[in-house]
Amino acid sequence: MCSGLAAKFWHYRTVMQAQEVLRQLRFPELEDVRQYMRSLPTNALMGMGAFAAVTTYWFATRQKALKPPYNLGLQSVEMPGGERARRSALNDSDEHMTHYYNDARTLYEVFQRGLRESNDGPCLGSRKPNQPYEWQSYSEVVDRAENVGSALLHKGHSRTGDKFIGIFSQNRPEWTISELACYTYSMVAVPLYDTLGTEAIGYIIHRAAISTVICDVPEKAKMILDCVEGKGRTVKTIVLMEPFDSELVTQGQEWGIDILSLKDFEALGQANLQKPVPPQPEDLALICFTSGTTGNPKGAMLTHGNVISNTAAFMKITEGALKPTSKDVQISFLPLAHMFERVVEGVILIHGARIGYFQGDIRLLMDDLKTLQPTVFPVVPRLLNRMFDKIFSQANTPLKRWLLDFAFSRKEAELKSGVVRRDSIWDTLVFKKVQASLGGRVRLIITGAAPVSPTILTFLRAALGCQFYEGYGQTECTAGCSMSMPGDWSAGHVGPPLPCNAIKLLDVAEMNYLAANGEGEVCVKGPNVFQGYLKDPERTAEAIDKDGWLHTGDIGKWLPSGALKLIDRKKHIFKLAQGEYIAPEKIEMVYGLSDPVVQVFVHGESLKACLVGIVVPDPDFLPIWTKKRGIDGSYSELCQNKDVKNAILEDMLRLGKDAGLKSFEQVRDIALHPEMFSIQNGLLTPTLKAKRTELRSHFKEQIDELYAKV
Repeated sequence: MCSGLAAKFWHYRTVMQAQEVLRQLRFPELEDVRQYMRSLPTNALMGMGAFAAVTTYWFATRQKALKPPYNLGLQSVEMPGGERARRSALNDSDEHMTHYYNDARTLYEVFQRGLRESNDGPCLGSRKPNQPYEWQSYSEVVDRAENVGSALLHKGHSRTGDKFIGIFSQNRPEWTISELACYTYSMVAVPLYDTLGTEAIGYIIHRAAISTVICDVPEKAKMILDCVEGKGRTVKTIVLMEPFDSELVTQGQEWGIDILSLKDFEALGQANLQKPVPPQPEDLALICFTSGTTGNPKGAMLTHGNVISNTAAFMKITEGALKPTSKDVQISFLPLAHMFERVVEGVILIHGARIGYFQGDIRLLMDDLKTLQPTVFPVVPRLLNRMFDKIFSQANTPLKRWLLDFAFSRKEAELKSGVVRRDSIWDTLVFKKVQASLGGRVRLIITGAAPVSPTILTFLRAALGCQFYEGYGQTECTAGCSMSMPGDWSAGHVGPPLPCNAIKLLDVAEMNYLAANGEGEVCVKGPNVFQGYLKDPERTAEAIDKDGWLHTGDIGKWLPSGALKLIDRKKHIFKLAQGEYIAPEKIEMVYGLSDPVVQVFVHGESLKACLVGIVVPDPDFLPIWTKKRGIDGSYSELCQNKDVKNAILEDMLRLGKDAGLKSFEQVRDIALHPEMFSIQNGLLTPTLKAKRTELRSHFKEQIDELYAKV
């Protein structure tokens, strides 16, 4: 009798535990399984059978691995011709992809297709603080764009004459409406951004002979007025999205410049409405001025065909794994003045999906994400680094850290087998909070613009449970030229060439990189490569050779899988006193993997025998890292602590040794600096690249002190 009661109890407990597991995993057939288990005989043997049934059910219904579009061991194919150029294995031939849909070969046609696909659904959304998103439909956006475009024509612009239109604004619906206005009448959008500085903006306006600038706020209109003062004054009209006062109008009149509200400008266009003048694929669409580390900005000329080929390649890569639909929603916060964000938005609009813009304050981005609940989330590594640090800073007890590490190891194992999901027991117990912080519906993340740590990329792929791609490129190839593939969730590379271009590696003999060894400067050729720099044939010839290859200045290496790994940078090379060549960006990339390091600047001189560095410790992670070493204090105190500096230096040197850095490539000493390098303090370009000349000048005193010691 006792054994019978024990068996019943064991069976009951087994069933209850199994039901609880199923409840946590949220299987839709839970009630059927419950009924099945209740019907089983109550003895120990049948109890084991119930458990076996649940286990079998779990194996039968668990998420299957994503099937890659081709053999991940052969992601790129060498092309004939003897140049060792490689193309995507997705291509059926050596012809590069130019478009995806026959009815969308220009950016104007992209929007028209989106209008049809959405059935005139919601298109562009924005919100005020603590309010829901408000949406404009596709037809409303088209009507407003035609009004703005007709007003531009009325002001004397045309596709053959004065066709360059400045757009100087944060991301918002009016930005996209103004851009579409240009495309509707075959004019050219010229994005401006305030981080360029007044002098550079004045240079761009003069270089492109811009006569109309569409701005968001009065402060930017004032900046335009300051830019054009005494410089030929090509600007004749400023259109403002936000309210402004009469004083600004008077100031504009003094320079012969009309200042109008966007509302009045649209009314002017509506009263003088013109029929659209659609562009051709070979027509210019954009002039994107890129801010280099030295010299004046360069205006990259991009055609409609350039942009369309780049969007098409992205869609080709993800078509079997993640085809966008009209139900998708993108959060727009990365600057629209840069091509990365623009290409992603093109993919959204071509499918009739929605774009929700952030409020304009990056500090409110998390609130925007929770409200919008996007499915598509383009990001940059800097944001990923902050997410990673925040997750680990909250695991502030040994038990929490153990659980986080164990949950990650389980999800990483799934990743390696090709499974991407966010409904596992580990998502329920550990990762739901971070997923909910992004709105809870993200199914695609793509990162670009700068390298991302393989450790951080792998962790966030597992934690967020969505398809997470890394791309590589530059404005001169529209945005991207390579991207990781569905099913290849390994990190430390940027994937194979996009289907719209080929990539070859060119010898850089002075750095001992040889194409015969699968290493060299990354060169790109295809329909996504730009047309050259505006009115700058000399710098155009430096970027594109006579055979049409774009020289990126980055050093790459082909992996056995056919994916590309970035390993160095051709520019900014210098010699030390003994004659060794140093590529500081490669060294900085290695040192950046150190847990307490968020930014690093490596410096050397031809009259010195060694390298030194300036390190910005991570303000979120440093106190956690030092506490494990028995060192407490505020962030500023830790940055002044010699023991902390030595510990960080030791960790950097360890990473350098593990990465194969030669002894002369390792820094001899470092100084800790508590303030981040940023665009605002002039130490980073708008694309977050280090301004090495400015960094050297800014830290001259610390550098001199370091050399005096060594």
